Amino acid sequence: MSIHVDARVIADDFTGASDIANTIAKGLPGQGGLHTVQCLGVPSAAADAEVEAGVIALKSRSIDAAVAVEQSLEALKWLLDQGCEQIVFKYCSTFDSTPAGNIGPVAEALADALAVKGVVVCPAFPGAGRTIYQGHIFVKDRLLDESGLENHPLNPMTDADIRRWLRLQTTSDVGHVDIATVRSGTSAIEAALRRHGDDNHVLVVVDAITDDDLVVIGKAVADHRLVTGGSGIAIGLPANFIARGLAKGQSSASFGVDGPEAILAGSCSGATREQVDLHRNSYPTLAIDVAGVMNGTVTTVDLTSFLLANRGKAPLVYSSGTPDEVQAIQARFGREKVAEALDHLFAETARELIGAGIRRLVVAGGETSGAVVSALDLGTLTIGSEIDPGVPVLLSKGDDPVALALKSGNFGAPDFFTKALERLAGR
Repeated sequence: MSIHVDARVIADDFTGASDIANTIAKGLPGQGGLHTVQCLGVPSAAADAEVEAGVIALKSRSIDAAVAVEQSLEALKWLLDQGCEQIVFKYCSTFDSTPAGNIGPVAEALADALAVKGVVVCPAFPGAGRTIYQGHIFVKDRLLDESGLENHPLNPMTDADIRRWLRLQTTSDVGHVDIATVRSGTSAIEAALRRHGDDNHVLVVVDAITDDDLVVIGKAVADHRLVTGGSGIAIGLPANFIARGLAKGQSSASFGVDGPEAILAGSCSGATREQVDLHRNSYPTLAIDVAGVMNGTVTTVDLTSFLLANRGKAPLVYSSGTPDEVQAIQARFGREKVAEALDHLFAETARELIGAGIRRLVVAGGETSGAVVSALDLGTLTIGSEIDPGVPVLLSKGDDPVALALKSGNFGAPDFFTKALERLAGR
């Protein structure tokens, strides 16, 4: 008998969608996760009955807030039409947004549409070093605004206190449930959230330092219509459905495609730059001249020619640069124009690569991944095994499938690229 779980996710970018889909598919040790798929945009047809959990990936993180709200409400309508009872709004574990953008307005709009208050805000992802303490985000042992994320090229995070950040974005006050309350257990969390809802707090930041904290929070929100957070907030959610007999529980599937490969890196994060540096010691790499892209002397042909000539050798092209290099190029050509030009370059390159027979594709960077998968239009992706925390194998449907790894800029071990290519091949 097929099983359909009434819980679905709206994610504000494509790597984030993969991240939380991986968390749901993996589940808790010994219990397993859910049969999970990732939809690239709002589906046009009804959900397949055998799907236990689904993630709608939007590219709404860095667009105008009003447009992000419109897209998210469209996704919500489709989910409700499928009979979904619990919605998760997923955003980055480093809360990537500007004071004018998009997490607060989208979360408030979803809460208003569902007529709920006291909604959890918890971007913690301890497995990747992101924790919440006293309402502040830490990246390992550093406050968010001292971790390098203050130099993000699109969404610089200059305040680690996400209560203050949300108050710049929202119309209502923001509540807080501290770690002592979380450690007091499910009933204490439930009571605190009810109090905040009674006090007209639509959004409530909840501390979490360990995966165990997230499991307890997950139990506390089992009956909530809306939950928001990073992928970590979903750690405990599959267990709720398994315990109720609404899902069977299963291990993440292991599959892959043993075909030609390529790597595209558009992130400028410290983790991605380290991964690029390690990879180019042993494999063919091509640094993209961003000024050349802007003046038209570097094109898709240059990238595809390099990658196709080196297939079988784990070739990589990248636009990653240091914060000073990024600021200089943005000052010269304009931040939005540079981002748009690079997104277009990577998107067209990916389209040409797939057309030329590339079947294993690794992409680094949230905006880059969004541009690539939008251009490829692969439809629904099945979630496979985990490569590194937050990054699963993705497989398109059809007789000639494509295997993808979409990596958020700050995710992955130094050897991520070679490891990803092996996992995409099913090894």
